[in-house]
Amino acid sequence: MTGFDYSEFTTRNIGFVSAEEQQNLRDATVFVCGTGGMGGACVFALVRAGIGRLILADIDDFEISNMNRQAFAFLDTVGQHKAHATAEICRRINPEVELKVLDEGWTSAVEECVSESVIIVNGTDDLAASLLLYRTAKAHGKTVIDAYASPLPSIYVTRPSDPAPEQRLGYPTLDTPWNAITADQRSEAFLRELEYVVIHSSSRNHVDLNVAGEVAAGKRSRMSFAPMVLTTGMLMAYEVINGVLGNKHGADCRGWFLNPYSGRIERPRSAIAASLLRPLVRRFLSNMMGTR
Repeated sequence: MTGFDYSEFTTRNIGFVSAEEQQNLRDATVFVCGTGGMGGACVFALVRAGIGRLILADIDDFEISNMNRQAFAFLDTVGQHKAHATAEICRRINPEVELKVLDEGWTSAVEECVSESVIIVNGTDDLAASLLLYRTAKAHGKTVIDAYASPLPSIYVTRPSDPAPEQRLGYPTLDTPWNAITADQRSEAFLRELEYVVIHSSSRNHVDLNVAGEVAAGKRSRMSFAPMVLTTGMLMAYEVINGVLGNKHGADCRGWFLNPYSGRIERPRSAIAASLLRPLVRRFLSNMMGTR
């Protein structure tokens, strides 16, 4: 077996980053909470980019249904804990990478994980976990990289001075502890996110609306597709690297959507246009969900 050498491992990075910047990546700690779909794809890119320390957290095991899109879901990892299985594969890519792996107890260690990290990636699909992550990151002055629940790849970057999604999207959770979120609050927050996605992107044109309506109504699991999930994870990785290197981020807290069907970026509409569209979009979502 050929001996591992970090310089040789990252030699083809040079040109995209300088040798000094590569060392900065090696010295960085990144916290990825949720290592399944988008979070897992982000980890896959970061470990190959040479990030030196990763904190990985997840509460689930890999399942067969994950194999259509999740970077670390294989037949031999099905049934294994996502964060632990991800860590083992990361070590096969870079045996020198430092890893802290957390499972169900990650919430009790969140302060430490956030404070140790240069930047945070939200790869969870759980409202309570996201609220805890954002609130902790803001308290520690850390930036969070995230994406929308959208049929199109998306990316947004919330700096400590920016409004978090619960403020920006109008979640009914502002005065609720993260571990006391109700089912109604979860549903309302998900609808507010869907509303934003429909107002500011052409996502509705690229999915079966009958299936999407069942998802929005909580009658079936969310749709996920490998090209969308993996592309989103790569966009997250770019923004992590921007943050680590102190480069300007490509996205802000409102974010943008990548439309691969038309080959263009879809950026948020103006506040005036959004306010005019909102009643129509709410009616559309109600009809789609069969609630009217």
